[in-house]
Amino acid sequence: MGTSMLAAVIAMLAIAAVFCVMLVIANVKLHVEVDPKQAAIEACLPGANCGGCGLAGCSAFAKAVFQQATPVDGCTVGGPGVAKAIADILGVEVTTSYPFRPVIHCGATESDRLGRGNYTGEPTCAAAAVVGGVQGCTWGCLGFGDCVAACEYDAMTLVDGLPRIDYEKCVGCGACVRVCPREIIEQIPFKVERMMVVACSNHDPAKAVRDVCKVGCIGCSACARAIQEVFTIENNLAVINYDKVSETTDFAPAQAKCPMKSMIVFGKPLPRYEEELAGVAAVTESPAPPQPPRPTAEDMNWRG
Repeated sequence: MGTSMLAAVIAMLAIAAVFCVMLVIANVKLHVEVDPKQAAIEACLPGANCGGCGLAGCSAFAKAVFQQATPVDGCTVGGPGVAKAIADILGVEVTTSYPFRPVIHCGATESDRLGRGNYTGEPTCAAAAVVGGVQGCTWGCLGFGDCVAACEYDAMTLVDGLPRIDYEKCVGCGACVRVCPREIIEQIPFKVERMMVVACSNHDPAKAVRDVCKVGCIGCSACARAIQEVFTIENNLAVINYDKVSETTDFAPAQAKCPMKSMIVFGKPLPRYEEELAGVAAVTESPAPPQPPRPTAEDMNWRG
């Protein structure tokens, strides 16, 4: 019995040794040399492997950039800093780029949504979108937080039936965009820290919109008349052309004209007015003169 067991052990060790030799040979024969520049590109990437660039991961992105199959600023997580580093490695110039971050094309809280159904199914947006009848609006946010669950950076929370984004934590990976069954989350270029967004996705006529939502866009064209070069009306819905938005674009006239208050500012919150005054007082010898109160985040219809 002992001899049989010893023979079996020796046989297994011999088989293992043969496989090890085969793996070593395969590793040598199948080894693919990676260009040093491609390796350097991958080294400067954040390593999130989030797929926000549209590729399988950072290695695939590095290879695509090196082969000039994708632009150097395609890493949404790395942003302009990584784009500049890649451009330096390749010896090319990179045009002005901006970080892409998600925004929500729906501004209707629980109380704003009309025609709510008695949905008792699985509490996920994916399931509710298939069943239907959850609410009157068939375009807007379902409010179950699939996007919140998909975010690996704890950058999203659900408040009053709507996702809120913490832009201090958000890296722009696009996970929330991919899981939304209503496709109301979009990555846009943040040319400034706070970007204006049409918080509606409803393409129905005005009366149908009013029947299902208190704050939905009715396609009245008031915003397009206020800022013609930025706004258009497409299939009953106001749309912002972010290619034509600059760092100095003033959205205030369009926002003031919107009868439904469908335009919302997304991004980092405005500094508190009291904190600004405290900073001024700290560097001046005499008290600052009284200033008119600035609009609060609520006044600006801000979402972050």
